[in-house]
Parts: sequence; C-alpha cells; structure tokens
Amino acid sequence: MTIAIPCLDEVRFIEATVKTALEQRYPADRLEVIVADGGSTDGTLDVLARVAAADARLRVIDNPGRIQARAMNAIIRQARGDIVVRFDAHADYAPDYVKSAVRVLEATGADNVGGAQRPRAETPFQRALCAALSSPLGVGGAAYRSPDNHGWVDTVWLGAYRRRVFESVGLFDDGAITNEDAELNQRIVDNGGRVYLSPDIVAHYYPRDSWRSLARQYFAYGTGRARTTLKHRRVVKPRSLIPFASVVGAALLGALKRPLLGPCLGVYAIATGVEALRVSRHLGMGGVMRVWSMFPVLHTAHGIGFAYGLWRYARRADWREPEKLEPLTEHRHAAA
Repeated sequence: MTIAIPCLDEVRFIEATVKTALEQRYPADRLEVIVADGGSTDGTLDVLARVAAADARLRVIDNPGRIQARAMNAIIRQARGDIVVRFDAHADYAPDYVKSAVRVLEATGADNVGGAQRPRAETPFQRALCAALSSPLGVGGAAYRSPDNHGWVDTVWLGAYRRRVFESVGLFDDGAITNEDAELNQRIVDNGGRVYLSPDIVAHYYPRDSWRSLARQYFAYGTGRARTTLKHRRVVKPRSLIPFASVVGAALLGALKRPLLGPCLGVYAIATGVEALRVSRHLGMGGVMRVWSMFPVLHTAHGIGFAYGLWRYARRADWREPEKLEPLTEHRHAAA
C-alpha cells in the first residue's frame, strides 16, 4: 500500500497530512508514504526531513516538474504497493480512509475508488464558497460534490488506484496542469475499467479563501477541461460547457444584439440570487450576498479559461501517448 502526496510549499499543512497518513488504521508493515516535493522554499522540506527521520516508512522525493500530475507519476514509479492512494496536502483524512478505500476496492472490483469532496471552512469567505459549490449552479455538477452520492461514476476526488491501472492505461498525463485526475479516469472508463464513489471514504478539503485565488483556480479548471476535451475529442459532461457557452453568448449579445444583453443579465441575476438565498440563508444576509457574487466569478473564470484552453491547445497540442508502468518485480512485491 502506497500513499502518494504531491506537495509544494505546504509548510502549514504537510506535517499534519503526513502524520495522518502514517497513523492510518492499516497494518504498519504494509504501508509506505511517499511525498513528491516540487521545490518548496517555505520550510516544507525541513518538516518532512524531521518526520522522515522518526519514521522510515516516509520517503521524500524530488518533483522537478512541479505540477501534481508529474508528482504522482514520480511517486507511482517508485511505489512498492499494489494500491496507490492519493492524498493532497491541504486536506484532512479520516483515520480509516485507507482501510475504507481498500474495502471498497475489494467489494466492488473497481479500478479506482474515492469519496465525496467534503468542504471544511475556516473563514466566512470559505463558508460562502462551500454553499456556492453545493448548488447545481456550481460549475460541473460532479457526483463527488455530495456526500450522499454513491455508485459508478466518471471520476472521483483524489482516488485509490489499483496498480494495474497504470500498467494498462498508463500514468497521469504529465502535461496536464489541472484536470489530470478526471483525464486519467476517463481513460480508465474508455478502456473498460470502472470508477466507484463511496460515502464510506471520508476526507475534507479546504476551499480557496480569496476572490483572486478562486478566480485563478476556476480559470485553470476551465483551461484544463478544454485541454481534456480536445485531447479526447469529446465532452464527457455537457454541463461543463455551460459557463463557456454563457460567456460566448454574452459576448455575442454585447457585440450584435446589445438591447438583449441587459434582460439576459437580469434573468441571470435573478436566478443566481434565488439560488444563493436557497443554499446560504443559514449564513445570514452577508453570506447570501457573498454566494450571489461568487456565481458570476465561478462561471466567468471557468468560461474564459475554457475559451483560452481551446485557443491554446488547438494551436499546439502538448499531449502524447501515456507512458505505461512496468509490473512490479518479485523483490518489490515482497517489500510492499
């Protein structure tokens, strides 16, 4: 069993994440934790060195490629486990997260399993963002947004992968800056594999905490989604195109039918205002107003990012045939 943790400048969170991984309710002699660091300069490496000195099950490797997809590939190449469980540094995990993932893998026969992306808020901004993302008007409408969902899905958050996945369909797309997990899951499903979402696999993540970081995040998400769409030449979830279509539609109305733009924006404002009230009334009027203002940020950033991604990757595709992982040797199997 290998827990894989991509990391870059996470000094505030990395110690807790690594210790949670090492303290999972799973046989200690069958568990290893590998952190791939992308060149941290904030003290993260000092923390990791101290924890590794106290527990030999932790290994720290370099990720010169910096991005998460390349970190995961670097870890998977060195992993000794037959199952690779991804942890993100900026999240909290139940003590039985790994045990539950293994149990669900065995019970379902799936190739990858995961749980819901449960948000955990520390600030008023994060609480409002959690409410916005719980709405169907949030971008994407992924099944893993709700802890009540379960069953066969197209993708999950993080994931616990059987090693054979990387031997058959290949590693993560190392050119993918975002959306790398959804892209890999798409290849799994396209090759006859299955992905399962289970409410028994419990973890929490901390959402962005500023307008700027939120806009940058969803611009990157849109860009990554466009790249995946062009790479596979099809749209897996048509809902992901709605922000892009809305941005294009608004631009066309503004250029060609300006008198219609105001009424359309009015309808949008009313619809998002009603939805903001529905999902965040428990936050008070200040929270409702924050959520209301978040919808256009989410939609516009994602839509513009998708448009940029189409322009960028249609001009110059940067993907290639995914590298397939070599099977474990008997010696490495014995060590796992």
